[in-house]
Amino acid sequence: MRLWERDAALGLLDRLLGDSAAGGLVALVAGEAGLGKSALVTEFVRRSGPRARVLWGGCDRLITPRALGPLRDIGRHTGGLLAERLSARADQEEIFAAFLNELSGPRQRPRPVIVVEDAQWADAATLDWITLLGRRIGRLPALLVITYRDDELALDHPLRSTLSSLPSAMVRRVPLLPLSPQCVHEQALRTGRDPVRAYHLTGGNPLLVTELANAAGQAVPGAVQNLILDRLRALPAAARELAQLVAVVPSRADTAMVAGSAGLDDVADLVDRCIGAGVLVASGDGVSYRHELLRAAVEDALSPPRRAALHQRVLDTLIGIPGTDPVRLVHHARYAGDAPAILRYGQAAAADAARHGAHREAAALYRAAADHAARLSAPRRAELLELYALQAYLAGQLSESLRARRRAAAERQELCQPRQVAENLRWISRLAWWTGQAALAREATDRAVTSLATGPPCRELAMAYSSLAQQHMRAWEHDEAIAVGEQARVMAQELGDAETVVHATINVQAARLTRGATDARAALLEAHERAAAAGYVDQAVRALVCLSGGLTDELGQYGSAVVHLDRALAYAAEHDLDGYLHYLLGARANLRVHSCDWTGALRDADAALAGPGQFAVTAVFPLVARGRIEAARGHPGALATLTEAARRADEIGEPQWMAPVAAARSEYFLWNGDLDRAAAQARQGLARAAGTCQPFHLGALAYRLWQADGTRTTTTAVAEPYQQMINGDWAGAAAAWTARGAIYLRLEAMAAGDRTAASEALRMLDGLGAVRATERLRARLRQRGVTGVPRGPRRPTAAHPAGLTARQAEILTMLADGSSNADIAAKLTLSRKTVEHHISALLGKLGAANRGQAIVIAHRRNLVLSPNPADPSD
Repeated sequence: MRLWERDAALGLLDRLLGDSAAGGLVALVAGEAGLGKSALVTEFVRRSGPRARVLWGGCDRLITPRALGPLRDIGRHTGGLLAERLSARADQEEIFAAFLNELSGPRQRPRPVIVVEDAQWADAATLDWITLLGRRIGRLPALLVITYRDDELALDHPLRSTLSSLPSAMVRRVPLLPLSPQCVHEQALRTGRDPVRAYHLTGGNPLLVTELANAAGQAVPGAVQNLILDRLRALPAAARELAQLVAVVPSRADTAMVAGSAGLDDVADLVDRCIGAGVLVASGDGVSYRHELLRAAVEDALSPPRRAALHQRVLDTLIGIPGTDPVRLVHHARYAGDAPAILRYGQAAAADAARHGAHREAAALYRAAADHAARLSAPRRAELLELYALQAYLAGQLSESLRARRRAAAERQELCQPRQVAENLRWISRLAWWTGQAALAREATDRAVTSLATGPPCRELAMAYSSLAQQHMRAWEHDEAIAVGEQARVMAQELGDAETVVHATINVQAARLTRGATDARAALLEAHERAAAAGYVDQAVRALVCLSGGLTDELGQYGSAVVHLDRALAYAAEHDLDGYLHYLLGARANLRVHSCDWTGALRDADAALAGPGQFAVTAVFPLVARGRIEAARGHPGALATLTEAARRADEIGEPQWMAPVAAARSEYFLWNGDLDRAAAQARQGLARAAGTCQPFHLGALAYRLWQADGTRTTTTAVAEPYQQMINGDWAGAAAAWTARGAIYLRLEAMAAGDRTAASEALRMLDGLGAVRATERLRARLRQRGVTGVPRGPRRPTAAHPAGLTARQAEILTMLADGSSNADIAAKLTLSRKTVEHHISALLGKLGAANRGQAIVIAHRRNLVLSPNPADPSD
């Protein structure tokens, strides 16, 4: 195969194959559609010949991805234990172990090359497999090649976190650029076309250059995709019908499917005609379009009735082929509008996806089946809704889950099944809390308990009591949480209900942790281990959430908390628990504010707020983190951010959310010199937390109130470091905060100290870009008569919310406008090297990995300058 301008990439892949003998490597081949990723890897495999044992799997562009789709492709090729376990629908651990066994065969075999194609369409289970393989590959003589479309990866795309989890020392990126103008010009001239027009149409995309070069006649169509439609129209009717049939099959149509679905004579001859006309290409044991872009162009050109009829023909054929993945059946059934098939195969495919931990895919498949649930009997309909609700919850699709639970509860009520009604009610309470519906959450829990309390003990009653204990725990009603939680745990223990025992134990130990029980930390870790071993993923991550949250917010042990928080994040990512992921990212953003890692804090806050379907519980922490940083830096949007945080906290209605928001808003008014409003916010927070014993929340509020008007609260529940700051013991407070890992609070304590301490605090705050905070500190130092205070950074840098210089801010705006480095250099009369230095610096300050991420962050934080900004100075 002749590939244009790909010798360097092929050479790199060849070297990586050789280097993998000493330890496995990962090659990432990324680029837009049509850039030649698959062609490159195919040619690399061909050239490798007997040196490589290729295990190739692809991700299909189905409505809902296949669970472990690439691994299933590989299993069909290898046979043996891997194929057996996939066919038997074994659990993930057994399947992954079988694959690793496949890689560690006799040393005399050729070196394994694992290819995962189009990973942007991978399901969650496949991403788990890639993560596992990435962790193991350093000990295996193998090369893992992953291709994907990087232009289709939003900031919150799950593939991003998977790729970032791969060991950086073993990852190599294979550069793949568009063809140069010179190359396109050469190909255009070879076929007698206008070179300038050809490059304008194709942008150097190899697929489009190839299709344009192969087009008949001299006319250049307005859209290059029309080329495939022109070729299609030139085919005889029967061959055109076969090509249209193949167009509704993502990736590849195998021989058996084509023969069974076409309903035409001389299928082999028709296939040859399509290949000869450049419409289809041979692909494995079947045929396909040269690229997904071309297949999609043909499918999109079909009329809706024609498309539905073709999907129905493919569906009918696939149903008769043993071993067909039910996800493929659902894909065609949905396009065909075949409701019975969607119900039947959608539930089977969803159960399989759930078994592999692919919760997003399972929820999507159950949703498709639930759309036709009226065809089922009432008990089956209720069961389907409950399965759908569970997977939607685990995938973080909380509104969907809540709607499904309410429908299921109504079905169970009609069926006079009080225990099942109570189970749905306790789930409704959980989901209502997540979505900020405090009144509904309390009402549903109360109904669940009272509906069963007069009856005999049962699992549903034990779980309802445990949910009530959880409600008390969240409201800082610790005595009630411990008492009701123990009641639930004992009942569940007597019933042999292991999951409810763990659920209740977590609630009790979380309440005990905040009360200072020294053994509660170990008890929560043990609850996590028990839940994880039993497969109770929701309880397993919740134990770590309660542990890290208690250490952070109630005990002020920030250094210890981050270890457990990172562990919770890793567990949530591994098990596709999207709702928890966004919550935990927001919690880590707050921790990073305390540790003065403000770039990391903003990155986490952005990621937490970027997810679909934001809810109060997942929004408050990242909004507080972002708002505090914006307030300290003098960003004009800081108050709006903190006002939104307050609105979301009020939706939840619990002091653990309202208190930190009140403290942050009081801090904002302090930095801006509005002492009356600062005091009012602190008093409001203290009133809402009245009656609780949360020394660090109360301490933060008491300290802000003292800063605002000198008032010393009468409460005795103020954490000691805050009390030391109020009492003027800045050195003791600074030492205490250092021991707790709270660097930002240490700086606040030092700011009240002698000239040496205050100057050190100023230098560090200046480094954070906290211009508004340092302005107030410098003013107070002048009032105290302290001399020799260091000056801050130049105003343009300090005033920028991300700490960018004026020149960096201007270049960021130009990047957002689509300017290249050369364009920027020309417009600003700078060297390209200087522009590159500025871009590198601004990427670091924004916490962005590349230009694309920087542009997204700039728009999200309103960092793009308005037109015609004032002249900056370097």
